Amino acid sequence: MENFIVSARKYRPAAFNTVVGQSHITNTLKNAIKNNHLAQAFLFCGPRGVGKTTCARILAKTINCTNPTPEMEACDQCDSCVSFKNGTSLNIHELDAASNNSVDDIRSLVEQVRFAPPSGKYKIYIIDEVHMLTTSAFNAFLKTLEEPPAYAIFILATTEKHKIIPTILSRCQIFDFNRIQVEDIAHHLNFISKSEKIESDPEALHVIAQKADGALRDALSIFDQLVSFAGQHLTYQNVIDNLNILDYDYYFKLTDAILNQSMKDMLLLFDEILQNGFDGNNCINGLSEHFRNLLVCKDAATVQLLKVSDQVKQRYLDQSKLCSASLLLSALNIANQCDIYYKQSKNQRLHVELAFMKMCHIPSALNLAQLPDDSQAVKKK
Repeated sequence: MENFIVSARKYRPAAFNTVVGQSHITNTLKNAIKNNHLAQAFLFCGPRGVGKTTCARILAKTINCTNPTPEMEACDQCDSCVSFKNGTSLNIHELDAASNNSVDDIRSLVEQVRFAPPSGKYKIYIIDEVHMLTTSAFNAFLKTLEEPPAYAIFILATTEKHKIIPTILSRCQIFDFNRIQVEDIAHHLNFISKSEKIESDPEALHVIAQKADGALRDALSIFDQLVSFAGQHLTYQNVIDNLNILDYDYYFKLTDAILNQSMKDMLLLFDEILQNGFDGNNCINGLSEHFRNLLVCKDAATVQLLKVSDQVKQRYLDQSKLCSASLLLSALNIANQCDIYYKQSKNQRLHVELAFMKMCHIPSALNLAQLPDDSQAVKKK
């Protein structure tokens, strides 16, 4: 049986142009290489799973490539690129600061820096999770980081920039990585699905992308898990069942019940949601997000803030036409108050049901508010 390779490793970018959602970083690095304006120390910081270590490796490979392309990408054919790919390069050193964070580990690294590269132009030191270094280790590293040999380049990566001492920050060129957009993650998952000959519903990939919260590595891990569960056909239903996510359809039905002032439908739907294993807080938070999305759809300029598939977006647009902004804001306020006091409530089911009952009476309250005041009507007579 062939060994399975997780998607995060199998489809790890090997060139700048394949990095997802970080064009502001990759374009700057390529221009720096092209114009020979490379800093001696880089700091890559940002959330987990957004490509910091990947970009560090691509940068290390590219600046030692002997035959880069006109776009400043590594050729993947020269001796330096081949040795990097095989893991035998003597010019690129990686240190995991999470497990090598003592002053002795840094002194050992500083000793290595004294020796010029056996071949190639640069020796590159990639230090991952650099914020885990002790204060003594940081201090031992300071002088070398400030005045390294011309052939040495340091690339530091961290998820917690605020834990790095200011004297280190001042010696680095800092690059802030963004959370990856839902559309970019969904597009990349679609590419992998086609490469692996897996049929995937667009709605399913969007849900995975949203669940990943901007981390591509998390999205790929979820994708692998779901493919193991569903096989070669990944559907929206597979995703929400496996990830324990409440279906969009429930929120549309709950909103319809509010518009129809049907307390019965709301309570029965909520009971069905509870029977499916979801708690009330999960439901009320999801409904709040649903109201927010409907409000976003009220203005053509803000529709782009809706991070869902085209099919679901059309459903939001259709339902938003039936809901006034006043109704949505009132319902959102009730849902927010329910969420705030949910954990303090001794009868949490009743707490949510009471919020739903109030929502059902919003249309009546709005209609009553629009009626002319009796006293004003008398004065006009």
